[in-house]
Amino acid sequence: MKRIFFALLFILPFMFLISACGTETVAPTPTEAPIVANPVLPDTPTPEFSCTRINIVPTSTPNTASLFPPPSAEDFSIGPADAPVTLVEYCDFQSQGCAAMASIVAELMQNRNDVRFVFRPLPLLGVLDKSEISLLAAFAADEQGKFWEMYSLLFARQNEWATMTVGQFEAWVQREAPNVGIDADQLSAAMKAEEAAARLTSAYEAAKELTIAAVPLLLINGEQFYLLDYQNIHDTIGIIALGQKQFTECPPFDIDVSKQYIARIETAKGEVLVELYPKKAPLAVNSFVFLARQGWYDGVTFHRVIPGFAAQAGDPSGTGRGNPGYFFENEISDLLFNKPGVVGMANSGPDTNGSQFFITYAPAAHLNGSYTIFGQVLSGMEVVEQLTPRDPAQTTGLPPGDMILRVEIEER
Repeated sequence: MKRIFFALLFILPFMFLISACGTETVAPTPTEAPIVANPVLPDTPTPEFSCTRINIVPTSTPNTASLFPPPSAEDFSIGPADAPVTLVEYCDFQSQGCAAMASIVAELMQNRNDVRFVFRPLPLLGVLDKSEISLLAAFAADEQGKFWEMYSLLFARQNEWATMTVGQFEAWVQREAPNVGIDADQLSAAMKAEEAAARLTSAYEAAKELTIAAVPLLLINGEQFYLLDYQNIHDTIGIIALGQKQFTECPPFDIDVSKQYIARIETAKGEVLVELYPKKAPLAVNSFVFLARQGWYDGVTFHRVIPGFAAQAGDPSGTGRGNPGYFFENEISDLLFNKPGVVGMANSGPDTNGSQFFITYAPAAHLNGSYTIFGQVLSGMEVVEQLTPRDPAQTTGLPPGDMILRVEIEER
């Protein structure tokens, strides 16, 4: 069931986009509205807040029972040991697919701090001619505490040595090893030592006990993952990690609608000052204030920025699919999306507002009546205009989103 969940999760449309109104099917356009796709809405309302808690589908944890051995001290591992997400990869250094996965993993580890990566060498003996010698080089480098340096060298320059003979490769690796801080003489001796051979045999025997149809084989928190591209892996990590932050109850209604609330949204490109409308949209303002004071928005990016339409943020997973663990009702008032700087809640239909919000760049009449307006930019629209354009509908080449450093609430 978990395998099915992972596979289906990332062929769904983005949850919090902006859908055009009307009942007919409309092709996506640059002004498609913010939505939350396919929310789960159990009947567990909290009357004082008019909120619905979401029954979150449980996500795997690194300790979940698996058909594969859990990470141990014997594994080659980088990243925080207590990360909410653990990637385990079985691969061979000579495999082209494994070299491609190494590039994806390098980008993931650069862009995220909530993932641990475990590499398990999988000897394809008798299949790839330099499987054995390349693994011996990695085990030998580990004797100097340099496994990851050898890992990077072998994968980054695989195209140079993959077609060499075994003898040519051995000479190549000894020549290149010093460039990554590995002593060539020690490496040569260790590659011929019994310990490296024993580790190779152990890895081979361990792999034989598993059902591995092809490499690279990737596990996410113990479950095999099949969508082996950067965006799907990145988004899966984000959704699982978000589960650590989501709330299990609706927030208390703590705002005073007779007071004025100002949100200072400090971004990597400057400050945006927003006046909130507690009388017009008390549920949205209460939720936004609650989440801001809990630090929910700290470090979150503007994951969707469509020039001429709107900039969207509020999902810590960075996928556009995340929510705070609850939804609340729409609040449609006499306010209209008739100018730049209008701040609204993203949803996927009536009463599915969560944490994601958007700021308009221009009038957007097609949003009227379907999306809650809960604020207006007072200053900093020039900052919003400078946000990096980013359309998650593009599956490749997405630039990083601009970060919200923090949101502070002033109550007057």
